[in-house]
Amino acid sequence: MGGRVWEICLFLNKPCTPSEQQCVGLVRVTISWLLIDPRARGVRHTVLQLLTTCSVCATFLCPTMDSESYYLGFDFSTQQLKVIAINEDLQVVHEDNVQFDRDLPEFGTQGGIHTHRDKLTVTSPVLMWVKALDMILDRLKSSGLNLGRVRALSGTGQQHGSVYWKKGTRDQLQHLNAALPLHSLLEACFSIMDSPIWMDSSTSTECRHLEEAVGGAQELANISGSRAYERFTGNQIAKVFHQNAEVYSQTERISLVSSFAASLFLGDYAPIDYSDGSGMNLLNIREKIWSEMCLDACAPNLKEKLGSVVPSSSVLGSVSSYYVHRYGFSRECKIVAFTGDNPASLAGMRLQRDDIAVSLGTSDTLFLWIQDPTPALEGHIFCNPVQHQDYMALLCFKNGSLMREKIRDDCSSGSWEVFSQVLTSTHPGNNGNIGFYFDAMEITPQAIGVHRFNSDSQKFSEFPKDVEIRALIEGQFMAKRIHAERLGYKIMPQTRILATGGASRNQDILQVLSDVFNAPVYTIATANSACLGSAYQAAHGLTVETSVSPFAESLKSSEGHQLAVTPRPGADKIYGALLKRYAECENAVVRGSQSRCRN
Repeated sequence: MGGRVWEICLFLNKPCTPSEQQCVGLVRVTISWLLIDPRARGVRHTVLQLLTTCSVCATFLCPTMDSESYYLGFDFSTQQLKVIAINEDLQVVHEDNVQFDRDLPEFGTQGGIHTHRDKLTVTSPVLMWVKALDMILDRLKSSGLNLGRVRALSGTGQQHGSVYWKKGTRDQLQHLNAALPLHSLLEACFSIMDSPIWMDSSTSTECRHLEEAVGGAQELANISGSRAYERFTGNQIAKVFHQNAEVYSQTERISLVSSFAASLFLGDYAPIDYSDGSGMNLLNIREKIWSEMCLDACAPNLKEKLGSVVPSSSVLGSVSSYYVHRYGFSRECKIVAFTGDNPASLAGMRLQRDDIAVSLGTSDTLFLWIQDPTPALEGHIFCNPVQHQDYMALLCFKNGSLMREKIRDDCSSGSWEVFSQVLTSTHPGNNGNIGFYFDAMEITPQAIGVHRFNSDSQKFSEFPKDVEIRALIEGQFMAKRIHAERLGYKIMPQTRILATGGASRNQDILQVLSDVFNAPVYTIATANSACLGSAYQAAHGLTVETSVSPFAESLKSSEGHQLAVTPRPGADKIYGALLKRYAECENAVVRGSQSRCRN
């Protein structure tokens, strides 16, 4: 207490302006009360936080706080709303979440969703997302984090989901009453109260119509980056129009979940960003404009309802005055365009040009940074969220860790240690033996069953256990390389593979990955990568606004990736030949699966 009083006296003795003198008086009286009166104990932190909203008081109370700025990232995912705050060194200083089922039980969701009677239609209550934002901002305000020091915020939303704003809502958004929570202000602002989301698979008819309208599935992929998928937004909008034209006509704006969330902060309709817009079957990904042919095939006047599209690093404006008055945000806090969860994950994993990220989980997922894509009937091409002249590709392989665990149980008595010992005891290339292991219908490629081929590409009924283990791991990684290259990916001398997920902890599995791709493998920690990526985007957006700054340069102070393994000498020659045979065998497997399905 004596030290604090001495600091006050020193401050009072220095020359100051009248405004500073008033601040000093406020600080002196408040500090004395907080330190002396026992009744003040419970509110000390809150009162001190209020004082820091004044720049003069903040400088006096904590001189270092002037330079302490924050960036926020919000993640509107399927089951929860998450927030992460990072400082200027890109270190996480605060995180929190609202679990929809647990914290908002009044909406009656299971896993954050409503599954309808047909088992195909899946939606989420839009007001649940709004109320979750109220809740998490209230928590942020009381957490002690100085929201007045937030320089920028961005966010991410579950891809493909859509929100339908009722006519007249724009005026409501622009004049929000800070005395009331958002969910009460916006409860009558949506023409559809339950938003279609990515888990919906009820639009097969609309998908076929869209592909036929543009000249086929491959032509649609050439335009939009993907063939027609039931969950993609354009097909969901077409369903709304066909089933309820009146609701469609009452809709003033259609947002993605990401641009809907940005609109809440902006106090106006936020544009859709290039990257999330690539997951709609509506955007011409090369020209970065809406495809008139795709729009016309889905619904009338759709271009007006969607609004414009912008680069994913765009600064959209400053935060709405609602957040200034209700939560203490600075009027200068900028809103950087929100994007989809997969693009935000690319940012959160800190990919650079020519990198590959491999998530080895229940399903294995590949994130690719591509410059010259060749869209196909499998996988997805999106505009790159951190470098909009480039692209990202997404490939999903359903038979991931569950298949690895099954072979572990069958061939190494359920022990990963034994599995690794057997794997390292066999030679790269497996003496020409190749295996395909699809217990479930695979996505990439579309095939099912277990298929084994010897060095002459003749089918085998079974392999010895050591051959089986290597055939599984090599086969999974050769499939990833082949399908990545079909989408236009090229392995370059500077290519890095960034591995995450459960299997990334196994050094011997990573060695095979490195050998097959002939590139070094790094491990990364990606807890909440989408949310963290949106916080990075907030910081990056400000740098882009003031200078041409590559994303990697913006993140140079963040924690790096850890080198795990490098390719063994001669691996490129071994797998160069084997990959060609693997592709031929895969074609035979796919033809066989299609024939069985027809029969």
